[in-house]
Amino acid sequence: MYEEKSDIVTLGADIRALRKARDLTLVELSDILGRSVGWLSQVERDKSEPGVNDLRDLAKALDISVSSLFGAGPAPVNEVGFVVRKDSRRPIGSREAGLVEELLSPDLTDDFEMLHSTFEPGARLFPAVSRPTQEVGYILSGQLKLWIGRREFTLFPGDSFRIKGELFRWENPADEPCKVIWVIAPPVY
Repeated sequence: MYEEKSDIVTLGADIRALRKARDLTLVELSDILGRSVGWLSQVERDKSEPGVNDLRDLAKALDISVSSLFGAGPAPVNEVGFVVRKDSRRPIGSREAGLVEELLSPDLTDDFEMLHSTFEPGARLFPAVSRPTQEVGYILSGQLKLWIGRREFTLFPGDSFRIKGELFRWENPADEPCKVIWVIAPPVY
């Protein structure tokens, strides 16, 4: 039997994890938000529920999409925090056109996050970016061109890759979507 899981159940823990991943203290983030440390502390402990404008401000301050702060779909109580069913994945917003990502991890409180990424035909990340992370990916289907530093790779189903803080960019040059399992440590969403 499924019981509806409230979006706020893991929201505070997710905000805390994202704040820490960005090396921000409670004081620093509360200053950015123009809110009190007490308010932010209560939000992180799920004692206070932020409003829509607060969520927009938090998303902007943490450099994520607002949709990243919304929880997964309904789940049986005994699975919450352990299992993520296919139809209950949380969409993780991306600012890159043509990239759809879903969180495979139960929440953002681990030392890593696991994503199911779908790169639509023609989607690309340009210019290259660098993140203070270690990332690995596994190509499930399609084709992905990946530039890591000055090296260029064309990846196919069954191929995997690793990025360790280097500049990288990607492109789907094919006429079909490319699906990738992507693991990032520490979490960036």
